[in-house]
Amino acid sequence: MKNRLSIIVLASLLLSATVAFGGVKAGEFSLSPIIGGYTFDGKQHLKTNLVYGARVGYTFTKQLGVEGLFDYVNTDSSQGGGSFKAYRSGAELIYNFIPDNVLVPFIAAGGGMETIKGDAFRRTRAMYDYGAGLKYFINNNFALRGDVRHILYSYGGSTFSNVEYTLGAYIPFGGVKPATKRFTEPALESSQPKAAPATVRMVAEPLQPSSSLSAMPATITSGQSGNLNWTSQNASDCAIQPAIGTVPLQGSKEITPTADTSYTLTCTGPGGNTTSRANVAVIAPPAPKPAPVAMSAQKAAAAERFCDKPAILAVQFDTNKADIKPKYKPDLDKLAEFLNEFPKATGEISGHTDNVGGKAFNMKLSQRRADSIKQYMHKNFGITPERITAKGFGFSKPVASNKTKQGKAKNRRIEANFSCK
Repeated sequence: MKNRLSIIVLASLLLSATVAFGGVKAGEFSLSPIIGGYTFDGKQHLKTNLVYGARVGYTFTKQLGVEGLFDYVNTDSSQGGGSFKAYRSGAELIYNFIPDNVLVPFIAAGGGMETIKGDAFRRTRAMYDYGAGLKYFINNNFALRGDVRHILYSYGGSTFSNVEYTLGAYIPFGGVKPATKRFTEPALESSQPKAAPATVRMVAEPLQPSSSLSAMPATITSGQSGNLNWTSQNASDCAIQPAIGTVPLQGSKEITPTADTSYTLTCTGPGGNTTSRANVAVIAPPAPKPAPVAMSAQKAAAAERFCDKPAILAVQFDTNKADIKPKYKPDLDKLAEFLNEFPKATGEISGHTDNVGGKAFNMKLSQRRADSIKQYMHKNFGITPERITAKGFGFSKPVASNKTKQGKAKNRRIEANFSCK
């Protein structure tokens, strides 16, 4: 047994010493069998036990990938409630740090479903998890991995917090192969006298250039300026068209296009060439606002009298009457002219009385007189009723003393109060 273990360890060391160094590759698939421990939240009263599972993954880039997962735990109740089985399935996003190294740390986060099943019990709930891990590449085609996950889900108003810690293998296949190195092989030995040892020359293949080009902002107003920003890798020369020409391998340039323009960055290097594009849309400036129209003297006078403050109308009524006498109509005509000059103005016509008579009598009388003014505006000038609110206040809002004849006359009034905003 010891000899067999020694052979396995020696073979692993020889393999890791003779194979080029590993790391995560873009576009590769992976299979990871795992085993470890699973600790349940104390509120679940389930014992910690072994967890078995597998991961199937794909890397979009060397840094970013995704893994589908399935785990299985066979455990017992810590309170003598029998045996239980737990299943977990879902997916995680994986982010690899320093993916070109032999030792690759990573973080993970995802979600899925967790099912706990007993003899007379089954519960499935959505869960989410997060954690971290480490891959150690023995060679390009095999790595050891260790993972820790914090798993959370809710049930019956409680949140459960479980922990999973596992060891396993990471077996990648496919993906973008790293640049290879070519070696010249030494001449075969023959019976002829040995010549001087052949020199082994290592020639690295040139790397394919890459680049990026962006416009900030992507839409500008005619006459304004924006910026082009670009970067390149493994290139020796770069140029931007139209109308810019040769540029540094990375940088920024102010632009002022007069029409929609598609800019193209072309970079060349020993490994080939690369092209990136950015579009800039040019829109017309907004039309200038029209100059404000000067207000006529007549309109200004109407606004000064009626806008946003109470205005007393020169209207008097006979005792216990609400009829409008012809001699008061010129002042009502001015109110109508104001409402036509300001078609969005709305407001209130309020009626007021002196204190001669009872409260209820004067309240009704003041309402009738306010209604009379509103009807006059609608009938003679087409002012829509919705613009005017008629309201009677009786003698509740005097502007002078009701103890004198002159004061009573001032209190028997009609007020107009309109908002011109």
